[in-house]
Amino acid sequence: MAVKGLDIFKLTPKTNCKECGFPTCMAFSMKVASGAAQIEACPYITEDAKAQLSEATAPPMKTIKVGVGELEHNLGGETVLYRHEKTYVSKALLASEVSDALSDEVNDARFANLEKVKFDRIGEMMFAEVVSVRYASDQAKFLELLKKVVEMGRIPMAVVEDEAVAKEAAAVIKDTKGILMAATPANYEAVTAIAKDNKLVLGVSADSLSELHDVVEKIEALGYKELILNVGSKSIKDAYRNAVDIRTSALKNKDRTFGYPSIVFTNQLSDNRSLQVAMTSAFILRYGSVIVMDDVDYPAALALFGMRQNIYTDPQKPMRVEATIYEFNNADDESPVLLTVDFALTYFTVSGEIERSKVPAYLAIPDAGGYSVLTAWAAGSFGSGVISDFIKNSGIEEKTKSRKLIIPGKVAVLQGDIKEALPDWEILVGPPEAMQIPKYLRELSGLA
Repeated sequence: MAVKGLDIFKLTPKTNCKECGFPTCMAFSMKVASGAAQIEACPYITEDAKAQLSEATAPPMKTIKVGVGELEHNLGGETVLYRHEKTYVSKALLASEVSDALSDEVNDARFANLEKVKFDRIGEMMFAEVVSVRYASDQAKFLELLKKVVEMGRIPMAVVEDEAVAKEAAAVIKDTKGILMAATPANYEAVTAIAKDNKLVLGVSADSLSELHDVVEKIEALGYKELILNVGSKSIKDAYRNAVDIRTSALKNKDRTFGYPSIVFTNQLSDNRSLQVAMTSAFILRYGSVIVMDDVDYPAALALFGMRQNIYTDPQKPMRVEATIYEFNNADDESPVLLTVDFALTYFTVSGEIERSKVPAYLAIPDAGGYSVLTAWAAGSFGSGVISDFIKNSGIEEKTKSRKLIIPGKVAVLQGDIKEALPDWEILVGPPEAMQIPKYLRELSGLA
């Protein structure tokens, strides 16, 4: 039963100290009641009050931490079914899978891709964060593969239902806050004890949603709630429906038993690589917290990580790149300077066209609020003052002797004002569309 704001207010110190981040204790209480704030944000509320309220006011979906140090990630903790309602908060993690049932050549190739696929996109490093290690029959090989995952610095996930082998696997990954994908209706008591002793996230699987619900309740009764739920692998249709039903039950129907992140094994749903990529994209959109493929190679990574970053960003905050000077095509001290805004989509479009031109050039990106060119100009964050101050303070005048500054064609109206603010620079109006940049630069440099 939901706790009312007035009930919470009665347990607060009523001093309106504002240390919780809200102007009054009543405002804080109302936010806690709606799930928009945690009761722990009040530094003066008593432990007894916390005990009374924490469970009742906790978000319907638990936040589960996996990994340690720089590899630590949150799973779950979502409060909305659809991104446009607010935002998604915990990005889906992607995983490759190795197994003692596979040949050394296949496993080595997948490990090689894990090392190779790592790149920066808008300030975020993109790589497969998790490695699933599946047990078939060769215990020694299985444990060696787990050790290799730990050594390479990824979050290990041991997929094993055998209790004795699960215990050995847990000992290998116990210091990583990895995932022990082991619990079933048949063995949940034994593997729950193993996960609890080693402080691992416990993966739970069952043949149906009702059976999954029952076994989660039994594990919770044992005092363990660091769980991740397997949506199943009977069919693509069932897995997708289960993922949606689990999330809907937790967020809409307030069923805390299903209030845990989900894991999807696309490689158990199909051995077709293209279909695995397609399924992964679908489960990024619909509620996969960890999504496992056979292999995450570069072509798949470029598409999937780009999509994931777009989905798991706050739709109310524009995606931006760092405001700085970027160099292209071995820019030197004779290279011109192009100018655009820090909106990520604009940056990647313009930078791609500069690279395609093969002309050495610099790209100046001032802080324009993360908006597109015309929006930033209309908002006053991409005017002559902002641009001239950035050029003067960016150090670009030490990088190049050229004093050609090429502004976007859509803000040609700024040419005169910028020229007045930067009298030593030749202010050129570039093309109105990015696709025209290669031709423009080649003509400017005499290469056309």
